Amino acid sequence: MSARSGENEKNAVSSGAANRKAPPGSRSLASPPRRLGTLIFSLLSVIVGVVAGAGAVLFRGLIAVLHNLLLLGRFSFVYDANTWTPRSPWGAGVILVPVLGAIAVAWLVVNFAPEARGHGVPEVMDAIHYQKGVIRPVVAVIKSLASAISIGSGGSVGREGPIIQIGASFGSTLAQTLRLAAWERMTLIACGAGGGIAATFNTPVGGLLFAVEIMMHEVSARTLVPVIISTATATYIGRVAFGTHPSFVIPSFETLDFKIQNLLVLVCYAGLGILVGLLSTLFIRTVYWFEDIFEKRVGGSYYRQHMIGMAFVGLLFFSLMQGFGHYYTEGVGYSAVQEILTGWKHPAMLLLLLCAAKLLATGLTLGSGGSGGIFSPALFLGATLGSAYGLGLARMFPAVAISPQAFAVAGMAGMVGGSTGAALAAIVMIFEMTLNYNVIIPLTLTVAIAWEVRKALSPESIYTFKLVRRGHRMPDALETNAYYGRRARDLMNKRVAVVEASLTPAELRRRFVDHSDVEYLLLKGPGGIGAVMPRGHEPIKNVCQLGADLTLLDSLKQMHHSGASIGIVSDGARGAHPSVQGVITREHLANALAESIEHYDDAI
Repeated sequence: MSARSGENEKNAVSSGAANRKAPPGSRSLASPPRRLGTLIFSLLSVIVGVVAGAGAVLFRGLIAVLHNLLLLGRFSFVYDANTWTPRSPWGAGVILVPVLGAIAVAWLVVNFAPEARGHGVPEVMDAIHYQKGVIRPVVAVIKSLASAISIGSGGSVGREGPIIQIGASFGSTLAQTLRLAAWERMTLIACGAGGGIAATFNTPVGGLLFAVEIMMHEVSARTLVPVIISTATATYIGRVAFGTHPSFVIPSFETLDFKIQNLLVLVCYAGLGILVGLLSTLFIRTVYWFEDIFEKRVGGSYYRQHMIGMAFVGLLFFSLMQGFGHYYTEGVGYSAVQEILTGWKHPAMLLLLLCAAKLLATGLTLGSGGSGGIFSPALFLGATLGSAYGLGLARMFPAVAISPQAFAVAGMAGMVGGSTGAALAAIVMIFEMTLNYNVIIPLTLTVAIAWEVRKALSPESIYTFKLVRRGHRMPDALETNAYYGRRARDLMNKRVAVVEASLTPAELRRRFVDHSDVEYLLLKGPGGIGAVMPRGHEPIKNVCQLGADLTLLDSLKQMHHSGASIGIVSDGARGAHPSVQGVITREHLANALAESIEHYDDAI
């Protein structure tokens, strides 16, 4: 055996232990699923909505306690995120508050739930598409604590990501406990996610649409109605706790500011859409650029990375307090958004400075390992850019009715729609958060153009970008069966070893004895791998090459057209020696197709 072949065999054998594992909790799902009637399932969606709404209330209360305790040195549940945070009694020592929070967050994440790191929504999407809707129950508790600490100690993150993960975790846990079918588990996850975001922002329709665009694997009456029930229930609980008023109040919107007859104003909103699309792309790239910087350049433990990142966050918002009288970038940032929508009294250049500062603070917080959502930072970025753009237009065209507040609202919607990919949800949610129909046309135009620009520059949203980096691609649309989008690398068997084809049958069998982890021997000759020998069988020569990124259906087509029984999966690298990663048999494809039915049918 050549040295190169021996090395390939060693690497392949060592990778066998890392073969695809069953999702956590899947053992409890082995028994046949329980069939529920429509009425019972609707009652379950009510329960999920109640928990999602109550979770939103408790989570905001936890943020209030930690914010008051850590930044202001007092114990109180009273905290209005739309008003400015007073100057901390700690003085310059407030810089260390985010560092203390980083230590607590890192301890929770490392010891209890790695899924709690980051902005949460990608983990829920991953559970839906790659874990059959299984989310560990502990995630809800740890995510609540970690995100509340991040936000309460001044981290530049939002509360919608944690709320979504909390509601989704309960929906999954309830479904697992009752042994429901996979499609019911994923529907209850969508119920929890949509209910959570609806309750925290008082946006029932927006929460529903967010679940449809981001979470749901199927849109039909049987999946849509439970989510509607859940979001309505959660919104009711949120309104009981927080009141019926919208998230932001805009006094200037009492009169109509936008007139569609003025083509110049419409063109200006189209220009805003382009700018917001560029900022959305920059926002996505910044978050993951910082993540790479901390992992590859800063190095060290997670504790060290997060503490360093949050030290810079604390220094940033303390500097803003010293220079401009407010912390601005600290926490969710709604106080700055509310002042912008009420009527900004400062120069437009300050808005651009705050936009850059918030972008930096959010990148540092999430990139270093913070826990929290990206929705609130996106609102801040959109409001500052939109308002600065509107103020500039008002000075350039004084004879035209330009409302900086209207441009701020359109910018908020554009940033949310552009960065998350949930364009329709962004339009409806921002409308519900402001409760004014006057800007619906410019808002829609801005979101559409921002989404198109971001999509052209960055095909992945801020949610899917994280998953693609780990090799988990999300479907681009609500397909007939999203499972068909699974890649060959997700389906293959990695327990392989490359050996010389010149070995005798006895020597080949000996390889299986020596390496119990190996299930397939890849027989390599002068022209490459020409046969595959499964454990306990004779070598099979009708093989074909498959790229690791081929979808399930494309893999099936390629094997069918070539008449192959086994596909050899490689990384697709150019050159004479692509890296072999595993094999796919017709049985693997048949099993994958059978599993896909489980997403849509309760018969398996």
